[in-house]
Amino acid sequence: MKALLTIGLLVISNIFMTLAWYLHLQGKKYDFLQNKGIVFAILFSWGLAFFEYLFQVPANRTGFIEHGGPFNMFQLKIIQEAITLSVFIIFAVYVFKTDKLQWNYLVGFGFLLLAVFFIFKKW
Repeated sequence: MKALLTIGLLVISNIFMTLAWYLHLQGKKYDFLQNKGIVFAILFSWGLAFFEYLFQVPANRTGFIEHGGPFNMFQLKIIQEAITLSVFIIFAVYVFKTDKLQWNYLVGFGFLLLAVFFIFKKW
């Protein structure tokens, strides 16, 4: 149960993170972002990052083995990276519509999934 809660919280956290990092680049698509300077972009991103951390910190604490969770720090980090890339792909292709998913991106994602395998494999 804690594993699913951790992953769910990390997914929500990464949605906010992706918006904080990349939404301000979409100024021509959204009226509230048009003709805004770098100070606005920074403050806007910080505001979104606040919500990212509201989910990310509890996710890591819930999932961390020393707090009764099932994951060590390496496992938490690799889960985070896999979720980050997954959420980013969905946003870039389907929400922001800025890029197409190319074969080399899929190969890179495949290598990240291999990293997940190696981190979780009991040797």
